[in-house]
Amino acid sequence: MNAKAYKIAVLAGLVLLAAFSPAAGQTAKPEEKLMQEAKVLLFDGKWDQALVKLETLLGGYPTSPLAPQAIFYKAKVLSNLNGREPEAISSFQDYLGTKDKNLSLAEESEVALVDLAYELYIQGNRFYLKEMGNRLASPNKVVRYYAAFKMSYLKDRTLAAKSVPVLKSIFKGESDPELRDRAKIALLRVDPGALEAVGEDKSSPSKAKLLRIEITEAGKVKIKINIPWALADLAIQAIPLTEKQMLRQKGYDLEKIFKELERTKASIIEISEEKTLIKIWID
Repeated sequence: MNAKAYKIAVLAGLVLLAAFSPAAGQTAKPEEKLMQEAKVLLFDGKWDQALVKLETLLGGYPTSPLAPQAIFYKAKVLSNLNGREPEAISSFQDYLGTKDKNLSLAEESEVALVDLAYELYIQGNRFYLKEMGNRLASPNKVVRYYAAFKMSYLKDRTLAAKSVPVLKSIFKGESDPELRDRAKIALLRVDPGALEAVGEDKSSPSKAKLLRIEITEAGKVKIKINIPWALADLAIQAIPLTEKQMLRQKGYDLEKIFKELERTKASIIEISEEKTLIKIWID
């Protein structure tokens, strides 16, 4: 599914959700209207406008059942506004402190906190690294693994080494070959000696998934790239931050694209720019 089709599908979903909600056929409550408007604005990347809607909802209806959800989306909006990462961290923390938080949104909040802490570290702010380190002990396996993989990229080897126990546990205990490969690469990045201490995998090899990238110009294939999916995160990290920001300004977030690929497995994501067509998929 290409980006345009995906966007149409999500907007259609929002319309259907509104149509079949308990308020269908009735006048929507003001806070419900604000939430619906905020979600559409957020999806369209209109962060400032979405933030106004969400803050209006939270300011006017702080005890509404929609308030926790509004806090979560406010955090997402702030995480997409340059220079407001600390506020985004505070908002995600507020959401995690709510009583009626959704488990899926809570997990997404934990992962977002890791990403934000890492981005601030790159910018020279080490204060929020505790958000990453604390999640190495998370009872949620997804969060714990994600924090370990992310910490393995820290330039400070002492800090990066804190991820080693979790990486070792992944390498020794996980049956998923992709996770084991990622843990192996992360251990090599942090401390090759730690990998030797764990020992190489002696089990029979399995076919690894490949990340495929194909760039076509004027109908002719110009570039083909095939790399193991386990190395996909390395490919992202190799791209300079300025280039990533430029792509984001054009509406392309590589981290989100790769996460979508990982979630859907076989989907092909297409990016069109004038005569250039970029296809990204896994097989």
